[in-house]
Amino acid sequence: MKTANVDPQSRRARVVRAPDSVARYRGVVNASPVGCVSVSDCVRMLDAGRWARRFQLARRDGLMPANNDSNLSAESDDGALESPQQAGTATDAIGESPAFLDFQESLRRVAPVERPVLLIGERGTGKEIAARRLHFLSRRWGQPFVALNCSALSPTLIESELFGHEEGAFTGARRRRLGRFEAANGGTLFLDEISLIPIEVQEKILRVVEYGAFERVGGSRGVSVDVRIVGATNADLAREAARGKFKQDLLDRLSFEVLFLPPLRARGEDILLLARHFANRMFHELGRDEIPEFSEAAAQALVNHPWPGNVREIKNVVERAAYRSETATIDTLEFAPFESPYAPGETVDRVDRVDEVDGKSEPDRSNGEEEVGLSALRGRSLQDALGEMEIRFLRQALEQARYNQREAADLLGLTYHQFRGLYRKHAEALKT
Repeated sequence: MKTANVDPQSRRARVVRAPDSVARYRGVVNASPVGCVSVSDCVRMLDAGRWARRFQLARRDGLMPANNDSNLSAESDDGALESPQQAGTATDAIGESPAFLDFQESLRRVAPVERPVLLIGERGTGKEIAARRLHFLSRRWGQPFVALNCSALSPTLIESELFGHEEGAFTGARRRRLGRFEAANGGTLFLDEISLIPIEVQEKILRVVEYGAFERVGGSRGVSVDVRIVGATNADLAREAARGKFKQDLLDRLSFEVLFLPPLRARGEDILLLARHFANRMFHELGRDEIPEFSEAAAQALVNHPWPGNVREIKNVVERAAYRSETATIDTLEFAPFESPYAPGETVDRVDRVDEVDGKSEPDRSNGEEEVGLSALRGRSLQDALGEMEIRFLRQALEQARYNQREAADLLGLTYHQFRGLYRKHAEALKT
């Protein structure tokens, strides 16, 4: 039998493009190469896409209920149920740094193991995205993924939300309501901010983990479920357990695998990759055909920023800069949007700070020495000399303000529009 010669590169291209078809139906997988780590993962994702499409068509044809009572529903951060084709439409997991790839490999490795997983990470690192990927790489990929943000509910409501309640269980309970454990039966239950769950409710969760059974609020009949729990938090659960604020027995059962999401500051290679992704997406949303790019100064500012808000913060910063940019080149970044341009302060102090960029304070001229005089022109016109001085002050102000143009305008004692006019005047010189 004749075997066709297949270029390995073209084969790889076909493999990494495969999730695109899934993303159109479901939005649960990133179309970049790092979103698909093996051929088997791609096949599983394609099957998930076919399942989601069948579910969508069944709803359209009236074969399945279109209300939110369906078990085949996922849930958004705010507690509202969403359909499977909407599930996972949050920010894609994108990256190529060693820290990012190591974490994705750890997710892939633990996904098929039917045990609880804890995801620990700072705010904005993408804990729910990681939980969704864990679910869709597991054997439960065709079953519900239900998420509950425990910080969005008061302690008195969490028990009823998780385990449901019977009719008449409390004032206002007019009918039986199924909880999140029953909605996730056969699939995955993602408990975000799990450290905020009250101790009393933790006792019932422990029973579910150990025996797969619980009782609804106000009920006495046992309910059996098969649910994989994935918890997430940015708290130190071991310390919380030592302080008696988290049940040690439950922590022991949930910590089969504990994965730490890398913060963006540890993913230096991913910063510009993410920035370009968000800028492109914002331009597309605005109906702009240009391909956005960052000026050298803006790119350096992105790399140097500590990103305490991680991916969520860079998304906001870049999208804001992209929509404000009048050209395809993004050169203005605002890292602190809540700093008022009308805050009280002395203009003189702001101007004096410009010359402290290199660690040098303003020269002391109390002895009457005049730094600027006719000799400083060195054969140039006054206009050229003033232009060079404007460029020098602009550059120093931008560096000190970490390329936040509003803050740089404050340092120079200018309004934002005055600064923008001066910046456009010397834009070419500032790029060098």
